[in-house]
Amino acid sequence: MRRSMTILVVAALAVSSASPAVAQRAAAPDLYPAVGAGTSFLDHAGLLGNVPEPAWYEANIPFVDVPDREIRDTYYYRWRTYKEALKYTGPKDGWIVSEFLGPVGYSAPNGGIVAAAGHHVYEGRWLRDHRYLDDYVDYWLRGSGASAKPATDFLNKNTTDWAHQYSFWAADAVAARAAVDGRSRFATDRLPELIRQWQRWSPQVDADLGLYWQTPVWDAMEYTASSYQSPDPYHGGDGYRPTLNAYQYGDARAIAQLLKARGDTAGAAQYDQAAEALKTAQERWLWDANGQFYKHVMRDGNPSRAKINDRESIGFVPWYFHMAPDANSAAWAQLKDPQGFAAPYGPTTAERRSPYFMREALNGCCRWNGPSWPYATSQTLTALANLLIDYPAQSYVSRADYLSVLRGYALTQRKNGQPYVAEAHHPDEDRWIYDGRGHSEDYNHSTFNDNVLSGLVGIRPQLGDEVRIAPLAPASWDYFAAENVPYHGHNLTVLWDRTGTRYGKGAGLRVWVDGQLRHSQSGLSSVRLTIPARATGDLPELVDDFANVSQSGYPTARASFSYNVDPPTKAIDGQDFHLDVPGTRWTTWTSPHTSDWLEVDLGAPAPVSDLRVTFYDDGGGVRVPSAYDLQYWDAGGVWRDLPGQQRSPASPVARQVNRVLVQPAVTTDRVRISPRRTDGGAVGITAFSSVRAPVRGLTASVPALSVRPGAGVETTTTVSASRSLADVRAALAVPAGWSAVALTSATSARLLPGRSLVTRWRVTAPAGLRLGESAPVRVVATASGDSGASTAVSSAQSVFDPADYGTVVWDDTFDTDRLGSYRVDGPFSETPPALRVSGGVLTASASGRSGSVLAAPVAGDVRGTAVVVEPRSFAGSAPEDSLFLGQTAGDRDFALAWFNNAGKASGVDVTVGGVRRGDEATGGCCAALNWAAGDRLAVVVRDGQLTSWQEHDERWSLLRSAPVSAAVDPAVVAGWSPGLGLRLDAGSLVVDRFTVLRRA
Repeated sequence: MRRSMTILVVAALAVSSASPAVAQRAAAPDLYPAVGAGTSFLDHAGLLGNVPEPAWYEANIPFVDVPDREIRDTYYYRWRTYKEALKYTGPKDGWIVSEFLGPVGYSAPNGGIVAAAGHHVYEGRWLRDHRYLDDYVDYWLRGSGASAKPATDFLNKNTTDWAHQYSFWAADAVAARAAVDGRSRFATDRLPELIRQWQRWSPQVDADLGLYWQTPVWDAMEYTASSYQSPDPYHGGDGYRPTLNAYQYGDARAIAQLLKARGDTAGAAQYDQAAEALKTAQERWLWDANGQFYKHVMRDGNPSRAKINDRESIGFVPWYFHMAPDANSAAWAQLKDPQGFAAPYGPTTAERRSPYFMREALNGCCRWNGPSWPYATSQTLTALANLLIDYPAQSYVSRADYLSVLRGYALTQRKNGQPYVAEAHHPDEDRWIYDGRGHSEDYNHSTFNDNVLSGLVGIRPQLGDEVRIAPLAPASWDYFAAENVPYHGHNLTVLWDRTGTRYGKGAGLRVWVDGQLRHSQSGLSSVRLTIPARATGDLPELVDDFANVSQSGYPTARASFSYNVDPPTKAIDGQDFHLDVPGTRWTTWTSPHTSDWLEVDLGAPAPVSDLRVTFYDDGGGVRVPSAYDLQYWDAGGVWRDLPGQQRSPASPVARQVNRVLVQPAVTTDRVRISPRRTDGGAVGITAFSSVRAPVRGLTASVPALSVRPGAGVETTTTVSASRSLADVRAALAVPAGWSAVALTSATSARLLPGRSLVTRWRVTAPAGLRLGESAPVRVVATASGDSGASTAVSSAQSVFDPADYGTVVWDDTFDTDRLGSYRVDGPFSETPPALRVSGGVLTASASGRSGSVLAAPVAGDVRGTAVVVEPRSFAGSAPEDSLFLGQTAGDRDFALAWFNNAGKASGVDVTVGGVRRGDEATGGCCAALNWAAGDRLAVVVRDGQLTSWQEHDERWSLLRSAPVSAAVDPAVVAGWSPGLGLRLDAGSLVVDRFTVLRRA
């Protein structure tokens, strides 16, 4: 729909630097959860070895002792890798569990990858601190991990949210976690989201077969044996697979179990029935009675629904969820068969009989047609434990086989004789074959410790007030132990001492609960024990105000000097580990100074009361400092020492948390730490945090603001209570140069449950704010009698307003045919689409891939050029159904934003001299694009930046910001022609209007 170019005025908002109230003095929260009453039979320090921050492990993990040193050492190594993978993303999403230690381009916001999320929950369920998985589960169910993603080929074109990018057994994992920590309420409260997660796989259901289909690459398995039998070996042919169908079965059973726990038997029956229907369909279509195995069935070009000939390790997955019937246990003979999956460093991911076994697997990552893959090995071990413990006796595999596979798995996790895990291992040789430097180290894509605890030691968690102990460890072992296992709010210790001489507590199997002996028996037979019910108290919520995973925007860090690969932003990236590659540290290695400083800029003031710093020490050139100073930036623009510092320990210590309590809290927007060595040598920091406890029962919110430089606008903050609170106060904190004035009351003498304090503010932005630039806006709420501060942060952003570009340079309403006025560029090297002007619209038509750019017969302007387009309709083709806007000098020089309606995504392409530029000039990829009829799209090139915009409901929103000046001089770009590109695969793309504006 065409509209007048008389420009719409966008409301502008700005903020003030009002200071929040100073919090009351109170006891600081503990660094770690209290272990509580338990046993002390094992040498914890000796078992841990030289790990950073040993107090974290002492507080969190079950301690295990086994006679097999490879299994034991791998167990403690894998807890180290899990700790490394814990990433604090900020107040919105809190903690997530990462797969790679460094970022990858296809992850969800803040680095989450759902492919191994089920493994992450199963492994992390044994940690005492429940906050990690509370946040992580909510990230996928309620947070950024559940948000929309582009439906592109790169990110899975079949799904539109991050939690479905890869197959995921969400409900099963959440229920399995509740069976360990006993906090069933957490799981049942999330039933609506778990049900939604289950139901959102419905687009991939084949109603005729009653099965789900999946693309192998979105099972996290490219280049499988089944994939090689399709026209697309990378993605793999879409097919009905034992993976997603088993995951959905397991999730349906878990949802039913949680519904029963909540008393909803009718709802539970529906999901039990859905699970049974899936089981029946899988037995009919995926079980090969002749081959005695579950197999992949191609979806397309396979009218007879024939199964592939090859066995793949995914055929063991149904046992992971107790989906396979008792009669199918013959499949497990393949685990030991030398022509099946058996391997010294296995199991393999495809049987050796397959003609596709290890095809091209040594030519480079990543192929799952034979290599030993920890993801699949841990699934196989969990499934095998279920078979051996929960199914009737069978003759194909034994407890000895479980130990053999587990030990082989431990041996796989070695490099240069030291514990190590990467992406995939050679099945027959002692080497990792997929192990990219700075990418694959300590790869967190599997379980191991869960296999030790729930399989080898045999702690079988239950949702009810009991535990089952059914060890798979051999009775010939002289000993094994799992000490102070967090279980239902208690500490569970399981000891096996065949002769009674190892631990001195008697011969046989013994179980302690909270340090009290509860059971003893002579052998290793299965036993069920009642566990006393206990209200498992939740640990207090804590927020790190310094963390910035993206390392962009605020908070930000800067330093007086940084080694080139150790920038200051890595000290606040939400991760704390001590590896050389990849690194997550700031260091002053090679600094010419005798001392240096690291500064964190919050952007807008916040209360600072609990600072935590971990110093890096490599034992060589970078060592722990002798001392350090802590300062804050005061309202007068002067650095001052933070008052009232209480340091623990008193002097700096390497590789553990150095804590500084500041009481009373200080409100500031900048904090500086200055570590120094007496010898003037280099120092480093792996983590620097400002930890805050919110007011219990008090939440705050502030909307995102659209602002115009130098103008004021009104906004509101909302502070809501879930319990009665006295003297509730709100403050709106903003960056220096901004202002905010309360227009209504910002206090409430008493805020009752369910009530809110709503305050209106007048906010003004500085005149020099750049287009697209954003600044943090923080509402801070306090209450009498609580030392915490509840905050919420949003952004105030300078947005595009066509009114600021008052000179019309070119305006084509397509009422007349002016196509001859345009230069036609071909940057895509494709056949141009057929172009026609008629009826007041421009129509681009094609029957195959085509594309070109229309360069307007005008130049841009160095003061700023806005290019606006009004699409009437897109073609509906895929994958190309795109408009391009920006500036162009021909096929070899252009800066164009693209808007892909098929993929629901937008990004920027920059090419200079025929060389395509990367993220340094394009700003990365991609923004979500949800275009609706009547929306306008725009690009602004100004001050060396290209910003792309979408207008919906007469409000402009930023899509991408690209620093094109990194590739080409802004004055050069300004002389290029404004352009409109059209690219499609079929059909017709229709445009109402194409306008070029210049700043007055």
